[in-house]
Amino acid sequence: MTAGQEGTALHEVQQIPIGQGPEALSAMVFASPEAIGDYVATLILDGVRIAREAGRPYLLGCPTGRTPMSSYQALGRRAALAGTDLSQVTLVMMDDYVVPSGNGFEHCPAAAHYSCRRAAWEDILGAIHAGVDVPHRISLDRVWFADPAQPDAYDRRIRDAGGIDLFITASGASDGHVAFNAPGSSIDSGCRIVPLAATTRADNLLTFPRFKGIDEVPSHGVTVGLGTIRSLSRQVALLIHGANKRNAVRRLAACRGYDSQWPASFIYRCANPLVILDRSAMP
Repeated sequence: MTAGQEGTALHEVQQIPIGQGPEALSAMVFASPEAIGDYVATLILDGVRIAREAGRPYLLGCPTGRTPMSSYQALGRRAALAGTDLSQVTLVMMDDYVVPSGNGFEHCPAAAHYSCRRAAWEDILGAIHAGVDVPHRISLDRVWFADPAQPDAYDRRIRDAGGIDLFITASGASDGHVAFNAPGSSIDSGCRIVPLAATTRADNLLTFPRFKGIDEVPSHGVTVGLGTIRSLSRQVALLIHGANKRNAVRRLAACRGYDSQWPASFIYRCANPLVILDRSAMP
């Protein structure tokens, strides 16, 4: 039994069809975000073991925000219990807010409460490293971000490293955005600077609750593209949980393949796709 299969066995899982037409998928429905986290963590640890045996690093595509936190926390717990060496894991971060700089853009201040760099260094690594011995931890130089001055170089860096083993993604509640890819995004888009949709900025008021209003949310971001994720990942997992995401599940289920007006539907065109839900997100 693989680690992924063991993680499934630990929890009651329901399989349901999702999507319309020939590209429909089977979604996994778990009881809670914690159960989702346990399953995703076993997938990651199984992949880390396989990569280590092959003598190569393991690349994990990572969003910030609320949705993936149960997976990062479970990864930390399970790695600590098993004594797993995570030092060859690289976190490939999805996006970050940017601010104007000269004729272009630069990362928002790293200390800002909404900085994805701060969230990666403090929140994500904090969760993963809890209980993990220092020599087995992920070093800061293995936490990658796109350079706003040369965003397309990020795709090349990922490709040159051999691609991403598992890319964790999530769906915006109101518009289905993935990273900062708003409605209308091309399914073949690469890493780039984008203006943020009003709906995306509104969703991020919940992700970063210290924002006092939408006017404080930056207007631009640097983001991996839907094509970055699709073309450079061996497996892609779309995680959706919580009652506030019921419309996101309903909208995804109504799609016939990729619908540019609901970017999360790109999952229907990904290699080895996983759609993972919890019961509270079910319409």
